[in-house]
Amino acid sequence: MLGALARSLFGTANDRIVKGFDKSVAKINALEPEISKLSDDQLRAKTTEFRERLAKGETLDDLLIEAFATVREAAKRALGQRHFDVQLKGGMVLHGGKIAEMKTGEGKTLVATLPVYLNALEGKGVHVVTVNDYLARRDAEWMGKVYTFLGLTVGVIVHELSDEQRKAAYACDVTYGTNNEIGFDYLRDNMKYQLSAMVQRPFNFAIVDEVDSILIDEARTPLIISGPAEDSSELYRRADTVIPRLKPDAYEKDEKNRQVSFTEAGIEAVEEILRGDGLLPEGQSLYAPTQVTVLHHVTQALRAHKLFTRDVDYIVKDGQVVIIDEFTGRMMAGRRYSEGLHQALEAKEKVEIQRENQTLASITFQNLFRMYPKLAGMTGTAMTEAAEFAEIYKLEVVEIPTNVPVSRKDYDDEIYRTMGDKTRAIVKLIDECRTRNQPMLVGTVSIEKSEALSEELKKAKIPHSVLNARYHEQEAEIVAQAGRPGAVTIATNMAGRGTDIQLGGNADMLLRQAEAELRLRIPDEAQRAAELEQVAAKIKADIERDRAIVRAAGGLYVVGTERHESRRIDNQLRGRSGRQGDPGASKFFLSLEDDLMRIFGNNKVLDWVQKKGMADDEALTHRWLNKALETAQSKVEARNFEIRKNLLRFDDVMNSQRKEIYKERLELMATEDVSDVVAEMRRDVVDGMVTRTIPQDAYAEQWKTTELKDDVQRVFGLDLPVDQWAKEEGIAEEQIKSRLMDAVERLFAQKAAQYGPDVWRQVEKSVLMQLFDQSWKEHLLHLDHLRQGIGLRAYGQKDPLNEYKREAFNLFNDLLTGLREQVVNVLATLQLRMEPPPMPEPQQIHEVHEDPALAAAMAGDPAFDPADPSGGGVATLQRPFAGAKATVDANDPSTWGKVSRNAPCPCGSGKKFKHCHGRV
Repeated sequence: MLGALARSLFGTANDRIVKGFDKSVAKINALEPEISKLSDDQLRAKTTEFRERLAKGETLDDLLIEAFATVREAAKRALGQRHFDVQLKGGMVLHGGKIAEMKTGEGKTLVATLPVYLNALEGKGVHVVTVNDYLARRDAEWMGKVYTFLGLTVGVIVHELSDEQRKAAYACDVTYGTNNEIGFDYLRDNMKYQLSAMVQRPFNFAIVDEVDSILIDEARTPLIISGPAEDSSELYRRADTVIPRLKPDAYEKDEKNRQVSFTEAGIEAVEEILRGDGLLPEGQSLYAPTQVTVLHHVTQALRAHKLFTRDVDYIVKDGQVVIIDEFTGRMMAGRRYSEGLHQALEAKEKVEIQRENQTLASITFQNLFRMYPKLAGMTGTAMTEAAEFAEIYKLEVVEIPTNVPVSRKDYDDEIYRTMGDKTRAIVKLIDECRTRNQPMLVGTVSIEKSEALSEELKKAKIPHSVLNARYHEQEAEIVAQAGRPGAVTIATNMAGRGTDIQLGGNADMLLRQAEAELRLRIPDEAQRAAELEQVAAKIKADIERDRAIVRAAGGLYVVGTERHESRRIDNQLRGRSGRQGDPGASKFFLSLEDDLMRIFGNNKVLDWVQKKGMADDEALTHRWLNKALETAQSKVEARNFEIRKNLLRFDDVMNSQRKEIYKERLELMATEDVSDVVAEMRRDVVDGMVTRTIPQDAYAEQWKTTELKDDVQRVFGLDLPVDQWAKEEGIAEEQIKSRLMDAVERLFAQKAAQYGPDVWRQVEKSVLMQLFDQSWKEHLLHLDHLRQGIGLRAYGQKDPLNEYKREAFNLFNDLLTGLREQVVNVLATLQLRMEPPPMPEPQQIHEVHEDPALAAAMAGDPAFDPADPSGGGVATLQRPFAGAKATVDANDPSTWGKVSRNAPCPCGSGKKFKHCHGRV
């Protein structure tokens, strides 16, 4: 009560933040008469003036008032749009590195121009991150007019660009791109072999559009670039045939946690089927250590059949299983489930099974965007996730008031007993609205349900449009015209659509369509322009007439066919109506059979409803039901937050290692001569060998000289009399180490002299970079395997996260130790030959999020083999270097080059080199 009184007197914390911008807005408005008198050239010259002032020591905050006033004037001239005062406040929130929550239709795209221009003045680049290629292109072209008017450069990153085009786009003052493209470019850059081939420059400032969709919804899945692993397609097909033969009691399904497992009876049944199919030896259990692979395939087949539903979780298109984004309803082409699940789905749907993948590079969106020194975001719905933004990203959410008060009517939910009752009520309401020319937007949670509703509307002879993953290409056109009189549009989800539903229709979209049609029909430009002018006038008149009809009918009516797991998704759907003060209405229809109510609902409340009894087609409203619904959504939101936090906790372990590896890699690429690094590696390897075999303060009789001799032979290819040295009177471990080091240094000096210092320097760097990447790739594979089984440690009363941290640290140390030994070994035994390397078999690289640009991105890098981003071990070194010997004469040892001691002697004797001409 006291809190409510304080809020009524002083306003909420959010109100005080927004009110704090009033003085700055007043100053910007006061500059408007002066700025508006400037010519275009004078206005453009402001950019140069601002940059000069920054160079002299002024800060961006010092320039904010004038810069915002300049952008507002430029927008008026370039776009015919003037920023509202609330939009200026939104721009200040973004410039402050916060999230601006602005309702749909409030012009977030235009708001971003203010902080983008101001921060781009530093010349370090500003990224505007969108959810899809269409919006990136549209916004770069649309808002780019403001930036280019003011003398800034604008780039856009979409999937079909080459490396050169990407580099040019990132070099611009302002770069628009999708979260996936920016993330994959970061990962690909850290797989390059030359600094000049990298496309990105250091991150500076990013504004994330639809920030909740990108940083919350998509944060559950990391970005992964992966290469093909072993093929086991046939085993997936055979495992897939097992599941349809099982009875319902063979497995237990937990819908709440999306888990399914075999019962004891199910395991016996599976083992019997597998033995009959010849996949399991007689007398052996499915859980025997030797049957891990079979168990894995059968388990994934069970998940594919019982947890994943066609047209809900995925669709089959052009012979491929394509994942459906649960939050946007879009197809996610190129994205694949990991751990063999996608292959199990391909086997289930009887399409071609693609090979499993091995991780080559990976990062979560949380860790990607936390690399920006300054980050901001904008969306229509962020307040419900404010705690997560604060905890994970240290981002504060500020709600910006609407320019005109919202006049939409939000009706109470109607709850029905069955889905059939609910569907009939929805169809009845749609028919009523259509009769009075009121447009409707009907939101569903899956493709399956949108098409089921579409069938009901067809039966009722109600014309309508369907917007889901199947009709992805017509998305913008369908959304743009959803506000015409009597229009009925069914959509799977409205998150991040980016196109406003304008009452009466979208004039710009209709005009573009008319222009395209006229271009095909009328070749003469002058005649086409005259015709277009007439068509434009008619379109505008028609839309004004239709807008009046729709407003009189009550505006856009939004119907939710059920509640989503997250309140935020419901708010996104609801927010499509009532933009910029337009009239509108919204209502959600539910049934007790809805997934949310059935899985997460309060059982006591549902039991009360069942006891109370409900007639067919009877709607029920009760505060208990509303509370039960809110509690159910809160449960799901909390569970999803925990999933994301858990993913981040584990990725933070890898992230610290990834940052260290990428930092070292950049330093190596920037270093022309890595001989000092290799020399230190040699010393470390020799030190390690001696320490391991000659323990400190041990007697000479305890020395493992035979093991040391074998290690020196294995790593350096040197047959040294280490065991004889150890027998010398009074010899110490330091002397043995010194002799070893001298022999190793002589070997490497001979190598450098044989091939020439320049060639050898090139070889050292090439070997080091390739083995560096190979070791990191293998390390990621080890971490994947560790991560998959670490949860079982909880049964032993151990914290899986702590166990993962400890073992990951040990694996990282092993990586560094193994890398040193590998590099030294390859360089010590490497021979340069003139024969060109065999062409590798072409293989495909997969990515978890859509990224078809990978092959093109690497094509310009001569050191990168798309079949093996690690560089293919030492195979790529078998290319001619300047100064290498071209022919080998059996009678002339000077033409032999450096021969491995265990290789056949080039003289033709048939003996090993070490027993012939290479005898020490």
